[in-house]
Amino acid sequence: MLYYIFNYLENQYHLAGAGLFRYITFRSALAFVMALFISVFYGKRIINKLRKMQIGETVRDLGLEGQNQKSGTPTMGGIIIIISTLIPVLLLAQIDNVYILLLIVTTLWMGAIGFLDDYIKVFKKDKEGLKGRFKIVGQVGLGLIVGLVLYFNPNVTMKQKLPKNQVEQIVSKTPASNYGKAQHALKTTIPFVKNNEFDYTSLISWIGKDAQKYAWIPFVLIVIFIITAVSNGANLTDGIDGLAAGTSAIIVATLAVFAWISGNLVFSNYLNVMFIPNSGEMTIFISAFVGGLVGFLWYNTFPAQVFMGDTGSLTIGGIIAVIAIAVRKELLIPVLAGVFLVEVLSVMMQVSYFKYTRKKFGEGKRIFLMSPLHHHFQKKGIHESKIVVRFWIIGIMLAVITIITLKVR
Repeated sequence: MLYYIFNYLENQYHLAGAGLFRYITFRSALAFVMALFISVFYGKRIINKLRKMQIGETVRDLGLEGQNQKSGTPTMGGIIIIISTLIPVLLLAQIDNVYILLLIVTTLWMGAIGFLDDYIKVFKKDKEGLKGRFKIVGQVGLGLIVGLVLYFNPNVTMKQKLPKNQVEQIVSKTPASNYGKAQHALKTTIPFVKNNEFDYTSLISWIGKDAQKYAWIPFVLIVIFIITAVSNGANLTDGIDGLAAGTSAIIVATLAVFAWISGNLVFSNYLNVMFIPNSGEMTIFISAFVGGLVGFLWYNTFPAQVFMGDTGSLTIGGIIAVIAIAVRKELLIPVLAGVFLVEVLSVMMQVSYFKYTRKKFGEGKRIFLMSPLHHHFQKKGIHESKIVVRFWIIGIMLAVITIITLKVR
């Protein structure tokens, strides 16, 4: 809204300072500050409202130190993150941008699924919450929307670099002269290798000339898998105070770098990365999201005054997945979201090994003292604050490695 107002004032009345709103960096900084302010100053009111409505977490006794003290702590705090993200985005971003619209839909869609899950747990007193199959249906539905939009929407394009001999023939050389026309492409980035673009069409090249026509099918299936995996990974990571919010803030801030570079012709040309027109606008959404997460941490660090619940964790995972796919960096998710990955793997390994040993020996055995992995360290007697900070440090290290992939090939 403010973007369009100040753009109009600049064009019609040449208002001094109005031109600042044309710059993504300015609007991103403003979005971060605005989201941080909303989440910190209005977050307290939301927490008090949740407490008055007796929307408290029912904590199962898992034998963890200090666990029972958390019973009754307000949940559904993901509402704070969602509100503090969407308000700055609606005020500062170009709402007609396809990537911004996609992220808004993702936020509301996954937020609704998480809210329904928390609602059933809190008000229906059903500890299981929303049935797993219904969560999967919701995640698959979002994956279909995201995949089909990214494939069929005419505003989702990228520019390919021209062959060197064609660029040499151009008299007036600019960064733009290195690229051809904007076009649809199902290419993504393979990290750590030269000539690092992978075309999803090659997955079905065996069908012959019609491969291009049906390439959207494997692409959409991969999008569905990524959204489902990352949202569940974020959900499993949300187990102790500040872990999911802090780790996610690191991941999302890193994706902001990729979104800004991918949408900036000069820097994408310099770093030799895929240039995706209009994708830079996502930086405003991402900055607001980071601000919302950091503000939420004000109340979520140990001892937590509020839990994000599935309202927050499913939303966080969905947003991270969609941003990574939109900037064609989805193959970096195992590195960047490595904390999510090990949390998921720890659960899969634990459950699989327990079932295997129970079937073979009649008694189930465990690899970890408890899963997900952060609970294993709790069982070993390490205080949860120390676990969280160490996971943050690992997250920062993985973020640095991810950014290094811009140059290391």
